[in-house]
Amino acid sequence: MSISSVWQEVELTLSAAEEWVEFTHESGLVLRRPVFWDGADVHRVRFAPPEAGRWRWTHGAEGAGESGEFEVRPADADEANPFYRHGFWRMSPGGRSLVHADGTPAILVADTAWALPWRATPDQVREYAADRQAKGFNAVLLMSVQPDMHAVGPRDRTQDEGFAVGFEDLADGHLNRMNVEYFQYLDELLAILVEHGLVPVLQPVFQGFGWKGLDVAGTVVPPSEYAAYCRYLVARYGARPAIYLVGGDGSGAEPQTAAGGAEVQAVDCYEQPTGIHYRPHIRARAHQDADWLDFQWCQTGHLGEHVPERVADMWRNEPMKAVANGEPTYEHTGRTGVAEGWWQGHEAWSNLCAGGTMGVVYGAGSLWQWRLHAEEPGHSEFFLAPGAGWREAIDFEGSTYVGLLGKIVDGLPTTDMVPDWTRTISGRALSGADGMLLVYRENGGPVMVFDDTVPLTYTIVDPRDGSVVATGKRDTPTSPIPDPGGAPRVYLCLPDL
Repeated sequence: MSISSVWQEVELTLSAAEEWVEFTHESGLVLRRPVFWDGADVHRVRFAPPEAGRWRWTHGAEGAGESGEFEVRPADADEANPFYRHGFWRMSPGGRSLVHADGTPAILVADTAWALPWRATPDQVREYAADRQAKGFNAVLLMSVQPDMHAVGPRDRTQDEGFAVGFEDLADGHLNRMNVEYFQYLDELLAILVEHGLVPVLQPVFQGFGWKGLDVAGTVVPPSEYAAYCRYLVARYGARPAIYLVGGDGSGAEPQTAAGGAEVQAVDCYEQPTGIHYRPHIRARAHQDADWLDFQWCQTGHLGEHVPERVADMWRNEPMKAVANGEPTYEHTGRTGVAEGWWQGHEAWSNLCAGGTMGVVYGAGSLWQWRLHAEEPGHSEFFLAPGAGWREAIDFEGSTYVGLLGKIVDGLPTTDMVPDWTRTISGRALSGADGMLLVYRENGGPVMVFDDTVPLTYTIVDPRDGSVVATGKRDTPTSPIPDPGGAPRVYLCLPDL
């Protein structure tokens, strides 16, 4: 059996329901993947081989189970998908940022399409994913199932207030009666995202404000059931790029969060990132010293205010974890003009430089709910963008600026960058490997330099369109980086490599 390339998913159908399959590389490397149920008497395992060569798999007791072999080729030289070329994301050596499996630096640039799994169709997701990929996004925050226990509506993704159901007993606060057809459908939606270089950020069952703002099951389901569902998500989707958001919009102290985090750590052989996303009015440091915790994401509320201090405060938590603002204000949320346009770009660069070096996140009203059309009823008016459904919302101006951040920093030595207030007089700056300096100034202007480790060569970029507006080399280590001011600017001083 031949597999096309490393890091590409292979699926095996098994004749028994043993919990694990072991994959052994000819080098001796052994990886274990959990088995998942796929309806009736069908059990499967999915595996993404991280190394080329011969792999052998075994399922069940030695001599009494199943086994087989397959060959894996290296990635094609022209492979465009970064997750097949460089491997899945994991945490950086210092734990502050993302890297691919081969060490290539990465910055998360995520959108919030929370309701996509139970509302969207494959054709819609293809249109959405193509737009986000073109703009520079590489991840999408998703509630894996509709979490509101008391939400009602037709089981039809094309009808007003309709939604697909992942568990028949979720309305009763349980996760035992799975609709496997739901997850078979979700397979296709997530595959489309991954094909477009968009990592699914999988939140099991929300703990805060759900789709309709009704009572959510994430704080009610028994922790053992929550953990079992986390295991299922890792088994079914963990042989693809993924991030696991085991706490969603809560305090982080919910027992489900810790149970889910520990389970993900126990069963994910690829060590893909696992963390917590908090509600706005919480001190974001639950389980800070837990081995399973890789990142902490705050949420600054939805009132159109810039609060990078929240990110900076989280950066100082110990032991250190990666940080991001997982939910800035949604564009046009509640009324037209809220957090509109360049507000989103300024927010992204401000949060990145304040210490959110894991990455940045964008959100649009009516998109996160996957509102079918501009007049669909039944949603909270506080979060809807007036006159917009999901399709109108993907065209909101602010998404362009957030996506551009990813394009501007792509290829830079961003691994474990740190906020830096000492090398320049600038309120927002980051230092990276070999003296790299990144500065963001909302209104541009000259940047005074006071450290001879700052590289002399510089590039100045307009973050509103990604254009390079100036390049040059300073005369001396203390010469300023010149700029006339009057417009947003990103200054890059890079070492000569």
